[in-house]
Amino acid sequence: MSSLPEIRRPDIERRGLRDHVYDHILEILLTGELTAGERVSIDGLARLLDVSPTPVREALVDLERTGLVVREALRGYRVAPPLDREQLDELFVARETIETAATRLATPADDAFLRALEDAHADHEQAGARVREAAQTAAETTEDPDAARRIEVAAAQDYYAKDRAFHSVILEGCGNRYLMKMSSDLGAQVHRLRQALPHGITDVDDAIAEHRAILDAFASPDPTAPEAAMRHHLRMVAHRALVEDPQPPDA
Repeated sequence: MSSLPEIRRPDIERRGLRDHVYDHILEILLTGELTAGERVSIDGLARLLDVSPTPVREALVDLERTGLVVREALRGYRVAPPLDREQLDELFVARETIETAATRLATPADDAFLRALEDAHADHEQAGARVREAAQTAAETTEDPDAARRIEVAAAQDYYAKDRAFHSVILEGCGNRYLMKMSSDLGAQVHRLRQALPHGITDVDDAIAEHRAILDAFASPDPTAPEAAMRHHLRMVAHRALVEDPQPPDA
């Protein structure tokens, strides 16, 4: 049997570099290193990532589709402004539609699924404890508040990652690649919302309790319980973001 010839495929290498650059710029945007409305320097990002400007431009074209950056004629790219109230309402409706459908399709749960969800929930609980500790440390620290703030931000980023991991178990368990893709596309916007809320993370206990209820619902014999628990959780998340914070970022 003949083997494939060893031919370099620069188009594949180029796509790999573009994906790598895309991931790095996405991380910069989601960690808040660039603030809403700030100009995005293609040359500056190219120097930072040690690449030519071309893959940076290509990555920004892709990121424009996510809504994280906007292109202005003759002026280049800027970080997108905060979502307005109408966009936030639509975002939560879209998220509820996708994730309740995924939860319904993931029901009934087998043992492997329940173990994975239990592990994700335990990780989320631990991350929540670190958020509480970091917030207390930041409140009590007077000598080096900047260092305390960095610890608080790192704890928040880890907490949100563990939150996403819990929901990802359910999305992966639903077995529908299109729902998973749609959820992934919404993920950046959900993260933008979290960054923009001025009150930070104040619902650790509520969110963890609601995740616990979802887990218990999957373990119950009631086939309607998981979807109902997920819907309740997402509506409470929306309530805390939109009702308990009466002044959205751009209101």
